[in-house]
Amino acid sequence: MIIHFLSVLALAAQQTSPANAPVAPTTSAPVLALEQTAALRCAAAIAVTARLQEAGVEEAKNYPPLGERGREFFVRTVAKLIDDTGLTREVLSDRLAGEAELFLDKDRLWATMPACLLMLETAGV
Repeated sequence: MIIHFLSVLALAAQQTSPANAPVAPTTSAPVLALEQTAALRCAAAIAVTARLQEAGVEEAKNYPPLGERGREFFVRTVAKLIDDTGLTREVLSDRLAGEAELFLDKDRLWATMPACLLMLETAGV
């Protein structure tokens, strides 16, 4: 699962372009419950923010350091989603990549982070 975290971090480092626009999930994949969707979105947001912190992006420094805590939250979230939904790592990886692509719009990322930080704290990570 650390590899999935790293792949989301790598995606966060990419520049946006029309060629890598977000891909809609396939209709054959199960729909996640609201809480599961929020956890998935926050796992991606925290991973992207952690990557931006590592890269020295000034706005990302407005948040507490997310490196190790972010990885742990990411791993726990993905493991719980696998257990609760039966989705594979590959399917979740695709969904995480889609979420991370949305966060290339930093305004969207910064708007999402307060709720994700609350989720991180609630998770006890």
